[in-house]
Amino acid sequence: MTSTSSETRPFHPADLGTLVMMAWSCEAPDGSDMPYLLAYSLGDAAGGPEVTSAAVEQFLTRNGLPVGGDLVDGVARPSLPVGLLVEAGRAVVTMPTLTAQCDAPPEWCAAAARRGYAYLVFTTRPWPEGVPGRPVDPEALAAFAGADETLTAAAHVVLTARSLRA
Repeated sequence: MTSTSSETRPFHPADLGTLVMMAWSCEAPDGSDMPYLLAYSLGDAAGGPEVTSAAVEQFLTRNGLPVGGDLVDGVARPSLPVGLLVEAGRAVVTMPTLTAQCDAPPEWCAAAARRGYAYLVFTTRPWPEGVPGRPVDPEALAAFAGADETLTAAAHVVLTARSLRA
């Protein structure tokens, strides 16, 4: 008899549910703004939040982004299959089989241009309250993004902020 473990479960993109990304910046310890991106699922896949979390983790791991591991320095790893384009007030993250984009506030774009990179937190923890198109209370965002449960269930990566301009 053979069995299939959850580790070898086939990947189904629909299991990711609705993926959301948002951009914000805040002051870093060096005194200048740090541009952050937060990516998460609403947890609304057919199998529910547990299936969604497992699918997001599998997707991230397959793309070289370990969940709960060390910071991945995409600036130093140009072969990483994850990229960031900043153009016309938008942040666009590209990965194999996935492109996520969001509006980026002017201060975020300025911080990304100044630093040349942005910090992506892509968490496996669903956040059903962070629905696209609805305003997000800054305190609710800070509580979710800064929660240990969110951060330890996330891949952390620094990505070069590229633009279409030469």
